[in-house]
Amino acid sequence: MTALSNNTGVNKNLLILHFTVFIWGFTGILGQLISISAVNLVWYRVLIASLSLFLYFKFNKTAFKVNRNTVLKLMLTGALVGGHWILFFASIKLSTVPVTLVCLSSITLFTAIFEPIINKKAISKMEIIAGIFIITGIVLIFKFETQYTKGIIAGLTSAVLASLFAIINGRQVKQHEAPVIAFYELSGALLWITIYLLITGGITNFVIPRPADIGYLILLGTVCTSLAYVAGVSVMRELSAFRVALITNLEPVYGIIMAFLFFGDMNKMSAGFWVGSIIILSTIFLFPVAQKQVARRRAR
Repeated sequence: MTALSNNTGVNKNLLILHFTVFIWGFTGILGQLISISAVNLVWYRVLIASLSLFLYFKFNKTAFKVNRNTVLKLMLTGALVGGHWILFFASIKLSTVPVTLVCLSSITLFTAIFEPIINKKAISKMEIIAGIFIITGIVLIFKFETQYTKGIIAGLTSAVLASLFAIINGRQVKQHEAPVIAFYELSGALLWITIYLLITGGITNFVIPRPADIGYLILLGTVCTSLAYVAGVSVMRELSAFRVALITNLEPVYGIIMAFLFFGDMNKMSAGFWVGSIIILSTIFLFPVAQKQVARRRAR
């Protein structure tokens, strides 16, 4: 009876995780549908997400206060979060949703490089091999999709920032609840983007979203940001980090399929793009599997 109950719980969380990753993949679609600039879009996104998380804490009567030192660290990390999203949406507007999502897949490579340096660990041979395959895929995309050079650069830089704040959060999550981390980082992103707009004079050209954009922005800020984040973290109570990471790699796949359904973007992609994409996605899927097999052999 207990085993059956555990299996039911695991299956339920797997469904929740798949749905969450599907929602994350939908983010790129919303980015292309919303007409305002990338900076304005992200400002509204983090504002709505921060407010929705605040209401979540109040509704559930959850304590979210932390000490000043932690607030400062999380708010500074928020600058990386804001930069990541701005470059992500800029990449979409400069290229296409599939190009941006494939570039985002390079987070695996950048994490393999940065995590050992930051945490002072040795880089494994498997990570180097995986990195070489991903670089090969990116080079193929870059070579054949030269009309999207700026979009690819923005997408890769976005992946670098995502990798950095993910590594930082890997430390923070050991001390604080994930929704609390998200609240302060999103608030930090809102603060830093506002400062950027004030310094550059962008605040004078700030765009009030159209009625159609308002609906998309609310969906982006609540469902695709705050709600999806909380759901994605909650499933880790029963699912291993390996399983969560493996399923999360489906985000580019879901995003590219949805881009085809919404915009027909697949018709714009060359053979080089698809070869590069297959190499990147295959590496992402096979690397965790190979890593687990090696760990089992060493344990024998």
